[in-house]
Amino acid sequence: MARKALVIEDDEDIARLVRMQLEGLACEVTLCHDGAQGLAKAQAREFDLVILDLMLPGLDGLSICRGIRAKDGPYTPILMLTAKSTELDRVLGLEMGADDYLTKPFSVLELTARVKAIFRRVDKLAAPPAETKTLTADGMEIDTERRTVTVEGQPVELTAKEFDLLLQFARHPGRVFTRAQLLDQVWGYSHSGYEHTVNSHINRLRSKIEGDPNAPRFILTVWGVGYKFCEGGPKG
Repeated sequence: MARKALVIEDDEDIARLVRMQLEGLACEVTLCHDGAQGLAKAQAREFDLVILDLMLPGLDGLSICRGIRAKDGPYTPILMLTAKSTELDRVLGLEMGADDYLTKPFSVLELTARVKAIFRRVDKLAAPPAETKTLTADGMEIDTERRTVTVEGQPVELTAKEFDLLLQFARHPGRVFTRAQLLDQVWGYSHSGYEHTVNSHINRLRSKIEGDPNAPRFILTVWGVGYKFCEGGPKG
């Protein structure tokens, strides 16, 4: 069965290019060039992927992203396109619930790689769980089925990618991951120059789960190599 993708992009040339690449991945594609109409389409039916421009007429991409995340029903992955390259714009998109982003101009090869990576993650999440549903470590509890996290009994609100990153660490306590390995295993791609994506996510994740982000007890830095989850945990 073909996957269903919604592309909300006001530049018609870019929209057609994205549609062509998605159709090459056996997707059924719906195009929309207006923000308000795009949100209405996203809320009216289920899509396997939404590719969303940040700057749109009618309604901006951040508002659309927030509206999609407020909708009940199956989780819809969102890949955000932005002509803005500042870290603040990227962070805002991720905090609103985007799963990934691409900064314009982008190559069609990278677009295809990111979409494939999103579909692989979705398929993996849909597969029957083959491991314990709850992980605990030093006051932290991770419910892998509900995708929730508590620290010392207090719920922690994480974005989809922050949760995926934490789970990658928690499933391999004590193992050191380089930034390139985390890009490949959590984001599903490994491109030179995108290591800052890992750094920014780890900084935000630490600010949410650590009592003192400057002296972390869960996600530890291995200088000159990468990062690891604390030894001895979590336990199933």
